[in-house]
Amino acid sequence: MSVKSLTLAAVAAASFAAPAFADTHIMIRDPYARSAGKAAKAGAAFMTIMNHGDEADRLISVVSDAAARVELHTHKEIGDGVMKMMHVEDGFEVPAEGARMLDRGGDHVMFMGLTQPWEQGDVLTVTFTFEKSGEMVVEIPVDLERKAGMGHEHMNHGEDHSGHGGHDH
Repeated sequence: MSVKSLTLAAVAAASFAAPAFADTHIMIRDPYARSAGKAAKAGAAFMTIMNHGDEADRLISVVSDAAARVELHTHKEIGDGVMKMMHVEDGFEVPAEGARMLDRGGDHVMFMGLTQPWEQGDVLTVTFTFEKSGEMVVEIPVDLERKAGMGHEHMNHGEDHSGHGGHDH
């Protein structure tokens, strides 16, 4: 096994181990990111955010050098089966002793204006900012092979989302 493979395997194992961050009850479980392909200008990340504390917290922002802009997004049905992806400016609440799923077709982290193509096995460094827990740096593996199963397959991450105020899918 090459040094790169060993490093990627170690990072992936650490990511999937649901690390807790110092002085917080927040844990990130099973994070992964994907884009639609080498020409994609956008991508998304999915995970479970767990809160083992007795007080709710809120994910209020996300930043990464992997894209020109990173936002918290969700999908809402606007009628006639049309889904609209929208920026969630207030962030995502993570309930006390609960979890918040960021998954396909629902809440997710959106990367717009990718700084380079995402390849299978790449690792993105992403900084999450929580209202109470503060900043947390998370290494998110790119998994372009993960099968859908959570309903996000209708979204085209290859579209240019610059100036994205919400658009219909």
